[in-house]
Amino acid sequence: MIRPLAALALLLAIDFFVIPGFFRMEWKDGHLYGSLIDIVNRAAPLILTALGMTLVIATRGIDISVGAVVAISGTVIALLIGGNVEMHNGVPQYVSQIPMGWAIAAAMGAAILCGAWNGFLVATLGLQPIIATLILMVGGRGLAQLLTDGQIITVYYKPFFYLGSGYLFGLPFSLFIAIGVFLIVALLMRKTALGLFIQAVGINPVAARLAGIRTAALIFFVYIFCSACAGVAGLLISSNIKSADANNAGLLLELDAILAVTLGGTSLAGGKFSLVGSVIGALIIQTLTYTIYSMGVPPEVNMVVKSIVVFAVCLSQSPEFRHLWKRLFGASAQEKQ
Repeated sequence: MIRPLAALALLLAIDFFVIPGFFRMEWKDGHLYGSLIDIVNRAAPLILTALGMTLVIATRGIDISVGAVVAISGTVIALLIGGNVEMHNGVPQYVSQIPMGWAIAAAMGAAILCGAWNGFLVATLGLQPIIATLILMVGGRGLAQLLTDGQIITVYYKPFFYLGSGYLFGLPFSLFIAIGVFLIVALLMRKTALGLFIQAVGINPVAARLAGIRTAALIFFVYIFCSACAGVAGLLISSNIKSADANNAGLLLELDAILAVTLGGTSLAGGKFSLVGSVIGALIIQTLTYTIYSMGVPPEVNMVVKSIVVFAVCLSQSPEFRHLWKRLFGASAQEKQ
């Protein structure tokens, strides 16, 4: 927990000196505005996705289809809400094709079905998680593109915009959604045996099964939960951009989610996980992205930096690398003495 917090603090300190007025916030029209508010608002979809990814990685799995699930949920709700116009007292107003609650339920249902598909392949058929989710990563985005004919579907229904760009008590509404999901998951992990079961499966699935834990059902659940989180993230992204872009929505989000989880201290080998660490990791990634863009650095550099960080995190979690590091530098330290 200390290392991700230190990394976030270092990034914020750099921004303080590099970006003028980075910590300045302004109250305007009942809302708080500022760089920090913008970072938190844009980090909300990543926080949600990282929370779901945390539980999957804790069971020794991986889900690289979350970006496709984001595209699917955003596409479904945009198609169902649409942009119909009706006259009210001689004034044209945009209305939803179906009640927004039903549209949200349908989009979330599509996301949960995606998670059930991944869970079925991994828990029931025994496919490797990266292969099972790769199928949906490719096919899911293709399905979203088929639904939209490869076009951007624009939404004009104003109540829908509140999800991703609305404010509550002066703060972005998306932040409250992310906090709510985090609190629910944290309570389940700490106040029930679910967290212990997930750790047991991640440490040794065979021993967990022999101890009476329904390993397959648990793995099935975490993939459904991960896709549900990605589905909510898709709603926020679609609401924020006021459209459904099946080609680009959630593109490479799986990389950011995995990086956020590993930065937060969750072990790629399974068992050990930290929900708070994943949230901090998501904030680190979004702050890094904001810093790079604010400094006028080309966006391509952001991807290079992320890849370097992924490489460093994987090395830090490799027992063989740590052993080699100790042999090389431990031996050199003894020679100096």
